[in-house]
Amino acid sequence: MNGVWPVLLTLGDKLAAHVLLSASALALGIAVALPLAVWASRNAAVARVALGFASLVQTIPALALLALFFPVLLSLRAVFGEGLPTLGFLPALLALALYALLPILRNAVTARAEMDAGVLDAADAVGMTRSQKLRLVEAPLAAPYVMAGIRTAAVWTIGAATLSTTVGQPSLGDPIFAGLQTQDWSLVLAGCIASAGLALAADGLLALVERGLKTRRPALAWTGAALIALGLVAALVPGRGGDTRDTVVIGAKNFSEQYILARVIGDRLERAGYAVTYREGLGSAVIHNALTSGAIDVYVDYSGTVWANEMKRTGTPPRTEMLRQIAAWEAANGARMLGALGFENAYAFAMKSEPARAEGIASLGDLAAKGRGLVLGGDLEFFRRPEWRAVDAAYGLGALRQRNFAPTFMYDALASGEADVITAFSSDGRIAADRLVVLADPKGALPAYDAMLLVAPARANDRRFVGALTPLVGAIPVETMREANFMVDRTVDKKSPDEAARWLASRIGR
Repeated sequence: MNGVWPVLLTLGDKLAAHVLLSASALALGIAVALPLAVWASRNAAVARVALGFASLVQTIPALALLALFFPVLLSLRAVFGEGLPTLGFLPALLALALYALLPILRNAVTARAEMDAGVLDAADAVGMTRSQKLRLVEAPLAAPYVMAGIRTAAVWTIGAATLSTTVGQPSLGDPIFAGLQTQDWSLVLAGCIASAGLALAADGLLALVERGLKTRRPALAWTGAALIALGLVAALVPGRGGDTRDTVVIGAKNFSEQYILARVIGDRLERAGYAVTYREGLGSAVIHNALTSGAIDVYVDYSGTVWANEMKRTGTPPRTEMLRQIAAWEAANGARMLGALGFENAYAFAMKSEPARAEGIASLGDLAAKGRGLVLGGDLEFFRRPEWRAVDAAYGLGALRQRNFAPTFMYDALASGEADVITAFSSDGRIAADRLVVLADPKGALPAYDAMLLVAPARANDRRFVGALTPLVGAIPVETMREANFMVDRTVDKKSPDEAARWLASRIGR
């Protein structure tokens, strides 16, 4: 808890990005919802369709809605060109604007339906045109109700904007997701406090505007509007006078090793003269497409992941042959596999040593024969991955009960008895620290997972860029990577990914 305040003081750029994203999404939602509400108030069929669509959007989890815009925007590049962003601000803006629609639309339609019929008849009786009636009668009467809808939409949008981290948009979700993955609760609390504070501030200022409209006190409404405008201007300030150096975007998935390696890469590129930004917390399903589409410039992936998920291969060739074929495949797609870093982070099945010894389980074959009824914990994507299908086909592990856990809680699930076996990673420091048994894979069902540097097409022939990163190839032994990971993952004397990255860089020494 003592570390929350120092973290809060470092969140200025995340707060500014969060404010601009939320305000833009809310503004887009208002721009779509209000004309639609006017149309819906005059046509019952339009009202049913519009409210039904807005309600349907609310049933889609925000995380899924954000992710779904990636393939949608990727397909739209055929129409709008390769410059159309597929990650970052645009998909986050579109998803959040859809989320903001319902409360504004519903309140506006309800306000119009509940208006005094006598007032509307009087407007007709004095000969007002439709536009005069809307501007002078309907809009003023509906304004307080619409503002109430906007307040609700603002709070929803600010809360959901924390999820935009998963599509590479900087936000207050960055410290929350990073803290969850590394079990750094100061980061989680700082992100939550900042997000909640922002939502309360926005709601309070919008309430001023609402009260001014309801009580016919323009000064109060203008005061609220002016303070909101002041906040937006303040959020724009950090973006002025930005770094004029060539900016590269480093991608990372959502676990400690990726955070550490991203910073090792970033440090080398900064020393080579580049400005660096990070897109962290990206899922395996989007990060490779983000590289080939140019949304990120470099990241670390694993040979088995690219082999199975991207190349759709099913065999398990020797490591060097797999790396050779991956390099050729990446080159054919315009990207570049710069080389393997020197360590492997393979999927592994791990158990606590006592029950493994008691049950006589030392291999996946033993687990299939003696593990009926045991709980197998996998990360959020494992049971959908081809690696699981390959292992299940080779050993027949279908009798095990499956449970999903976030990677950061996998070892805690094993320690607490929520899982009997977990899918670990061979470079995890906690395997040795927790004295776990890694089950042997005598049939070789799991492919190799050499960590590899992948470079985007636009940087593939950038000699300065490639020259800065080439010394990392073959430079990181698995023992060193495991120790760096454990610095971040342990609960005592815990280090941040930045600190672990500096330690790792000092050990690499190139």
